Amino acid sequence: MMGDPVAELPEAEYRRVWDRFYTDFGFRPSTNSFTWPSIEEPVGSVTWSLAALDDDPGDERLDRLVAVVRQGLASCVGPQGTLLALDWQHTSYRFAPREVGGPGQPAWPLSPYPDGDYYIYLSEDFRCGSFGHPWEESLCLFGEELLAVVSAEVDKVLGSPIRRAGTAEGPA
Repeated sequence: MMGDPVAELPEAEYRRVWDRFYTDFGFRPSTNSFTWPSIEEPVGSVTWSLAALDDDPGDERLDRLVAVVRQGLASCVGPQGTLLALDWQHTSYRFAPREVGGPGQPAWPLSPYPDGDYYIYLSEDFRCGSFGHPWEESLCLFGEELLAVVSAEVDKVLGSPIRRAGTAEGPA
């Protein structure tokens, strides 16, 4: 376990984690819609459009989405586990999800909602996490364990998925 519940990744580790993310997920950052979804979405993944949050004046659906994803991620890494919070070309973090976000605790770093940049949560072994795409306005969640915990609630907040395992859903 780490000393502080939230720690900035040192430069060498930042580079190592990002290099692995680029390699493992085929990350292709771009504002060009022809290159989206910007990652090779894993077999055990589901992607939703964030358009349902456009008409959410009190941010109730957004708050529910954030809570559900955070609870799911925390459950996947267990009581002593840590997560990586990656913000493309900005400071990234390692943190203990069970030690943040509560009364008297530090806030979660970042959000599953991509507020102007790619926001990524990853388990240390990269088996589960989230990929928020700011320009496609989508959220990809991956890892069978995470999806088993959160999919039904995310469907209630965002509606039907747009992709499963990188393949478009719905009518052709």
